[in-house]
Amino acid sequence: MEKYGLNQLREMFLSFFETKGHLRLPSFSLIPQNDASLLIINSGMAPMKPYFKGEQEPPRRRVCTCQKCIRTGDIENIGKTEG
Repeated sequence: MEKYGLNQLREMFLSFFETKGHLRLPSFSLIPQNDASLLIINSGMAPMKPYFKGEQEPPRRRVCTCQKCIRTGDIENIGKTEG
């Protein structure tokens, strides 16, 4: 089995969906834009709320993106290892 790096996997994922007619969108900022309900973007779907709620028309019916994320569920344990 061939091993792939992170950037290769990301590109393969996005390219696959582009071949299926999806519009590739850039990763959204981790700082919410025009959304007072969030402190940070912790989900790739959060920036698309205006499309789901019908407040804005999406740029295309099918889109794909690879969203930056912040690991928060166990943030106090990051960098700590046993032994």
